Amino acid sequence: MESVDFLVIGCGPAGATAAREAARAGLETLVLEKDAVVGAKRVCAAGLRPGFCEEFALPRTLVHCDTPRLALFDASGTEHEIAFGPGHTSTREELDGTMARLAAGEGAHIRTQALFRNLEARGGTTVVEYADRTAGERRRVSARHVFLARGATALAQEHWSDGLMTTLQYRVYLGAPAAAIAYRTLELHYYSARDGRQIVAWMFPKRDHLAIGLGLLGKLPGAALREELEAFTARVRARLYPDATVTHVKEEGHLLYGSWPRAALREGAMVGGTAAGLVDATNGEGIFEAAMSGRLAAHAAAAERGNPARAAARYARDLAQRFGRRLAHRVKLMRFLERRPGRYAVLFEQLSSSPRFADALQKEDHERTMGDRWCLYTQALRFALRSAGV
Repeated sequence: MESVDFLVIGCGPAGATAAREAARAGLETLVLEKDAVVGAKRVCAAGLRPGFCEEFALPRTLVHCDTPRLALFDASGTEHEIAFGPGHTSTREELDGTMARLAAGEGAHIRTQALFRNLEARGGTTVVEYADRTAGERRRVSARHVFLARGATALAQEHWSDGLMTTLQYRVYLGAPAAAIAYRTLELHYYSARDGRQIVAWMFPKRDHLAIGLGLLGKLPGAALREELEAFTARVRARLYPDATVTHVKEEGHLLYGSWPRAALREGAMVGGTAAGLVDATNGEGIFEAAMSGRLAAHAAAAERGNPARAAARYARDLAQRFGRRLAHRVKLMRFLERRPGRYAVLFEQLSSSPRFADALQKEDHERTMGDRWCLYTQALRFALRSAGV
């Protein structure tokens, strides 16, 4: 049986970061990726928070657009501008592919067409079985440390339906550029679907296209989902490219997640990225959290090389301290807003009128000063009072 120090399942931002940093620390590292090309089937708006490339030592060449504006649209379609960043956009093909190449450059071995099947803890190691789709056979590998980073599909396969979102996205290619402001803005829209469920929709600019998509909790038949996206795309077109010729539209559909963080451990393995529910329920952001979970997993494995149980416990503690409180608060906020959609406008008005509030809300807990915390507490009280009658 093949044996390695550190086995990673999935080569998205979580898996690729884990592989890169584990290999750099001297761990023999193997990545199992189910697709033939890393990142080729990822459906994602691929917005990156300010400083992402610097934080994870990634080349700026993968950035398509720098976006200093965040535009939030409430249920009535009113736009609220928020100072932001600048943030950045990319595509998952470029982002995941770049991160995988950097991991390979550090010595990690990336095996594509390798479909994870199951794992079993055996004493101080874990045995993983996978389907080698190139050879057409089942194989097993033994690892001291295992990191599961399989994305939202892991949630579906493990019957974790709460928080799963059905999404559809168009990549809209134009014969002429859209309005200039489109390439400086990340747009997020919050409104009700025809069946009353809450939709979160987006427009993110890319170098050669606009990513226009939406998602809603639960399942929706394909025809109804496409009808919702067609209506949203028509609204975006009327504002940003009314006279431009659409040369091509690529359609992509996938599952995303927007609910409570999940347990960071599974028997014999650490769990990260979207598979651990590390997604901001209010806006769908999860790339930063995924990459950071990969870093924490690699650091835990490197620090506790001879003790997988201690490495897993260290990882779970570090992950909870870094993200647990903030992501849980975001789920509570989103559920509060969804119950009465008029509350979105109240919150967005406060964010647009108070740059300090917007800045403090975007920070992680460990980055906030006492002044930031005081700002959040006072603004939260103000929001509670203003939204009480909505």
